[in-house]
Amino acid sequence: MPGQRVGLLGGSFDPPHAGHLHITRAALARFGLDRIWWLVSPGNPLKARGPAAIGARVAAARALISGNGRVVVTDLEARLGTRATADTLGRLGALYPGVRFVWLMGSDNLVQFHRWERWRDILNSVPVGVLARPGSTLAARNAVAARAFARARLPETAARSLGRIAPPVWCMVNLPLHAASSSAIRARGDWPTGANA
Repeated sequence: MPGQRVGLLGGSFDPPHAGHLHITRAALARFGLDRIWWLVSPGNPLKARGPAAIGARVAAARALISGNGRVVVTDLEARLGTRATADTLGRLGALYPGVRFVWLMGSDNLVQFHRWERWRDILNSVPVGVLARPGSTLAARNAVAARAFARARLPETAARSLGRIAPPVWCMVNLPLHAASSSAIRARGDWPTGANA
């Protein structure tokens, strides 16, 4: 609905795990969001290996968040035909006028955010909430994007106002770290791999 603050957590979710839930709960509380959408991506152009079939990833994510009415799992990017986050954000803004979207990412993604297609456009179009992830918080503070948009950084103490401020604005919050990793789960063989899995 117009005026709602909706966090967008994009990713492969290959597979979804307790760490995704951990940062979702933290983002809802720390950034004062009304809802969070898990945008299960068709694939990540920065990764050489394709993910498991999108239907399997969406089903696993929905099972994981079962009972949490503030979290929605969607394959919207696949249905819209968008691959780049900047394109997805443009389409969402047109489809849902008045909704205050906030892009969410882990600090590990902020480290390499400058490699994303049109990353400056993303920071100029929506507020960005960054959540601490193991092993990347120090590097994130000195990331290319963090330095380029240093003046747009909101102090952690003002994190709850992030979704009410016009971009460019971003905020990184510290939280108890959760070690769960999709890569580790796949390496153990606990999840099918490959686009046809």
